[in-house]
Amino acid sequence: MSIGIELINHYPWLPSLKKFYSDIADKAPTDFITEVFSGDSCSEIKSRLLNLFEAAFENKEEIYDYKIDRLNIYVYLILKIVLYVLNDKIITNRIANLYSKINYNELQKDNNEADLYDIGEDLKLNINYFQTPVKFGVNLVKVQRENLETKFTIHFIDYLRLASKLRDEHRKLAHNSLSNGYVFIQNRRLMRLFQEYIREKLIVNETKDIATLKAFIADVSEIPEFKDLYDKILTAWTKRKEDIDFTFEFNFKTHEDPMSVFPPCVKEILKKAQEGQNLVHHERLFIVWFLLALEYPIEKVVEIFSTMPDFDREKTTYQVKFAEKKKYVPYQCSTLKTYNLCMDAKYKDELCLDGYGAKEISERKKLKHPLGYVRIKQYRDEKNKKYLENRAKNEQIKESKNEK
Repeated sequence: MSIGIELINHYPWLPSLKKFYSDIADKAPTDFITEVFSGDSCSEIKSRLLNLFEAAFENKEEIYDYKIDRLNIYVYLILKIVLYVLNDKIITNRIANLYSKINYNELQKDNNEADLYDIGEDLKLNINYFQTPVKFGVNLVKVQRENLETKFTIHFIDYLRLASKLRDEHRKLAHNSLSNGYVFIQNRRLMRLFQEYIREKLIVNETKDIATLKAFIADVSEIPEFKDLYDKILTAWTKRKEDIDFTFEFNFKTHEDPMSVFPPCVKEILKKAQEGQNLVHHERLFIVWFLLALEYPIEKVVEIFSTMPDFDREKTTYQVKFAEKKKYVPYQCSTLKTYNLCMDAKYKDELCLDGYGAKEISERKKLKHPLGYVRIKQYRDEKNKKYLENRAKNEQIKESKNEK
């Protein structure tokens, strides 16, 4: 089986990349970077990489102007080098999630069964393709009956290997149809297995050999264009970390009134949900991500949507579990304003409107994230609680002295 170079340009994570681009594969990383960043396509490659990292830092799941051409090869290879240089597990996971989802979207967009088969073969999977669809089951959704059919089967060993980290119930081997050791698998689910393969390709454990890493960074930093890209990525990440780094503990079980520390944007959504109003897409995403960030139990998050007109417990549970697994960060304040979800004016909230950190309003810092609101509110509540406890103790001491 010979895979086409067009498919490699489209999906550079395929093993045959080494065959078609052996001249690149044989180069030392520093030599490769020097060549790429001194070429005519340097600016375009840098732009695509920076766009990819910025999108990952914002927890996006697609890039609308994603391009498919020969430069895709260089973007992929340099991406892996940059991840090694950054040596940051959080960044690596975000990039792996985004890049694999982009490729999944591309596979869905093409929906080319010949390409799916070639990809499976290139990955050395034990996969079968039938010219005529094979019926393998029936799916019952409420009163509708859907016959399940596919042109693909994959050996159960390969299926288990690719699906081992996909924890959805319907992906378990026991919930799939088998025949003679082969799992019947529809196009979309086969693409999802490929997506997981891509994600794993980019997951590299943080290196413990810091000396070697520092030496490599010193070498590639001599290449001005690469250093510029590296610095811009670090700057973007540092800025993003400032917006999402909320190191505080919140225990909803012991907190007497969680609503007392919730920002107006959250209170408004919960109020609408309680009243049975239908929430728009961004309201649903935000409230799920926000509550999961505070480690609310999945079942409690699901229950919030139980009053919705379109509530489906099974579907909602799946979506909330998926969000919990992805560890999405809730929208920051600027994004909430963009989606008209900021409620500081409606609730006349002083912390949102005036900021914090100083008595003079002009010197106060502005809130950047709703999780920051929770942290500050909780800090103030704990400080006030200690003040009241100390005052009560002092009063008891005074009373004891007076009695004597």
